[in-house]
Amino acid sequence: MMNTSTPLFEKKSRTSTKSYCFKIYEHEKKILKALIKATSKISLTTDCWKSSHQKIEYMVITEHFIDHNWRLQKRVLSFVHVPPPGTGLDIVDGIYKCWKHWEIEDKIFTISVDNAAYNDMALRRLKEIFSRVRKLTCGGRLFHVRCCAHILNILVTDGLAMIDSVIGEVREGIKYINNSEARLQTFSNIAHQLQIQDRKLLLDVPTRCNSTYDMLSVALKFKDVFPRFAEYEPHFHHLPNDEEWAHVESVCEILKVFKTMVTKMKEKLDKYWGECHLVMAIASVLDPRFKMKLVEFSFLTIYSNAEKNIEEVKKALYEMYEEYLEIHDASVREAATPANGCGGNEVSKTTSLGSGWEAFREFIKNTDLERPEKSELDMYLEEGVYRNQGQNGMDSFKALEWWNVHKLKYRVLSKMVMDLLLIPISTVASEATFSAGGRKEEMPIEILLD
Repeated sequence: MMNTSTPLFEKKSRTSTKSYCFKIYEHEKKILKALIKATSKISLTTDCWKSSHQKIEYMVITEHFIDHNWRLQKRVLSFVHVPPPGTGLDIVDGIYKCWKHWEIEDKIFTISVDNAAYNDMALRRLKEIFSRVRKLTCGGRLFHVRCCAHILNILVTDGLAMIDSVIGEVREGIKYINNSEARLQTFSNIAHQLQIQDRKLLLDVPTRCNSTYDMLSVALKFKDVFPRFAEYEPHFHHLPNDEEWAHVESVCEILKVFKTMVTKMKEKLDKYWGECHLVMAIASVLDPRFKMKLVEFSFLTIYSNAEKNIEEVKKALYEMYEEYLEIHDASVREAATPANGCGGNEVSKTTSLGSGWEAFREFIKNTDLERPEKSELDMYLEEGVYRNQGQNGMDSFKALEWWNVHKLKYRVLSKMVMDLLLIPISTVASEATFSAGGRKEEMPIEILLD
């Protein structure tokens, strides 16, 4: 068939095809390693997933970084089988092997994970490992980032437990109907008789509140069909009463809000303000549209001891800035020190006489060693918030683009921003790696504000 349609077609064996795949992989790997080498910091996300048909557990490790053009980048570094029972130590071993293989251990800034006990244990162990070889930013308080979407899901799941029996009745009823083509056809016929739009009943994943909302909202449309279906099926006993359906309707109104919130968190082009975590609070300050104003406004609404929490954010912000300032000063001193070991303040007569520009460059190096009276962070915070006057208003604003334009003005602060705004504050399920449909992305902290 291929020879007929394409005369130049040349048949390849599976061995050759496999060899070509590995060649492409090695080529792309070299390109990625070169790209990683040029970055200062990398944030990781990791998530575990169990294949339903293979009955095998996998762990995916994804890196996030900002390239030299100030664009967010994301790459899957490792997708490996995790032997049961998949403990925290297995997570540690998987991440450790990954960063050793890619030679990124000195670049890892944060790790974002779900709120599982084995992840807490794994991050404590990784934090200990890192603390032995280098100083962690802000004493390691930013190293472990908890997935905000997962926190939100836990909150909703706890709330749903109050009507768990009702949800269970709806779920079991849908299972009963979906298990037989004949039952589905009977249910569909009754729906048509009642002039209800025919739509397949949905079954949820109990641990995901979004899917529970989808299941209940569809079931509500068919609540009048269920009792009539029971007349055709004597063994069908999953019939919530009117009061229970009213509870389901009330819960759906609440879940609809959470579904919208979680959807926005997972869409790259949208922006969302979620859990007031320290990382997110600092990131909001580094958005020129908000600075400290959003923290002050939000914390006064959320916390009873708002002033204390605001001071904590300020303290962490300045602590982080001082760390970056020390690194910057060290690099400037190193660049100002001549290779022969002579003092940086000495300008040779030959240099002075031979080239005025060379003498001026030496002068600039020496004056750069002196810290200004007011820090870049103070100057940034004292300036008014940025107000975008474009046609699309706030939606057209990109924080990374703004910092790329102002990186020469804020040489130290911009480096801090580059590392902080790449942090993902949500993870995405590992099975998305296999998805050929619409991709759902982890949400970088750079796009959380709106």
